[in-house]
Amino acid sequence: SPCCGSARSGGTLTVFIEHRWVQAFADVFELCKMRKQESIIILSESQSRLINVQLAELALDQLGLSYFNIKVPTPQDEPGPVIRSSGASVALNNQSNVVSALLECDVVIDLTVEGLMHAPQTLAILKSGSRILNISNEHPEVLSRLVPNQDLKEHAKEALRLCRSAKQMTVRSTAGTDLTISMQSAATVGVWGWTDRPGTLAHWPGGIIVSFPAAGSVSGRMLYQPGDMNLTFKRYFESQVELTIKDDYVTNIQGQGTDAALMRNYFASFQDPNAYATSHVGWGFNPAARYEALTMYDKQDINCTELRAVAGNFLYSTGANEFAERFTRGHFDLPMMQCDIALDGKLVVEQGMLP
Repeated sequence: SPCCGSARSGGTLTVFIEHRWVQAFADVFELCKMRKQESIIILSESQSRLINVQLAELALDQLGLSYFNIKVPTPQDEPGPVIRSSGASVALNNQSNVVSALLECDVVIDLTVEGLMHAPQTLAILKSGSRILNISNEHPEVLSRLVPNQDLKEHAKEALRLCRSAKQMTVRSTAGTDLTISMQSAATVGVWGWTDRPGTLAHWPGGIIVSFPAAGSVSGRMLYQPGDMNLTFKRYFESQVELTIKDDYVTNIQGQGTDAALMRNYFASFQDPNAYATSHVGWGFNPAARYEALTMYDKQDINCTELRAVAGNFLYSTGANEFAERFTRGHFDLPMMQCDIALDGKLVVEQGMLP
């Protein structure tokens, strides 16, 4: 039952329900313009973060909104690589009745463990007119710090306009990063943390622009330095790693430290060429997202969506890209700091700083 107070034990946050967390969920649902006449489904799994399911229920109750709960079993782990923070949930595979219900509803509150961003069923759900709010698998303290606001939407819309009108993105750093991305035929979305239009998807926390390049659009090299981030592993780089990228695919991983060894092994473990392919590129612009957050939470308390939105980072990601007709469970989110990001030669991020 709900109770007041929250404490830390051994660095791990407890899960007593706080009123401010309920209010944070209610605030985001109001931004999504959820209405009483709409059909709302809370979608979760057996391994979903239970407190977030409870907070969603309490927030909807507070707003006087009716809802349905659909809970599916978390798929059994198969032999092979451990999947974390992929955005490509397979919880709806072989769940045709559940998918049918999602096609018929107005709002899906997505509390699956991995999220529906790149799930095989997502495109059909969106085409049906349902809108999806993915709530990242974070401890609610993280979510409540990152309740979105109108400023994020305005920033996202401006970034969206710039990306959609650009022919080329370049990313460079003094360390040696030199990446070129064709923006022609790229699919770009701005994520500000809520969705209020049919057929759209957003994730909370938000504050990021992401472009999914068409096939054969990305080439160059990424030179990661200590302090950059590997969010799939929930760690900062501690040694230099160089990725060579040709026609979308990571073709070489150089580095002498643990970081490079882990990445080589994880890429190879999927035995899937698409695991090496580019998923999306973009940058973060959320001033509330904290670069040091990885040092402040136990790994079980975070899903690292906050770090994707840190203002001024360049986010290069590998894995599923439905716009290039590639699906894979392999995924890396790799924010790089202190880059210059330019669209058709015009800087939109300079040395990791927004204008």
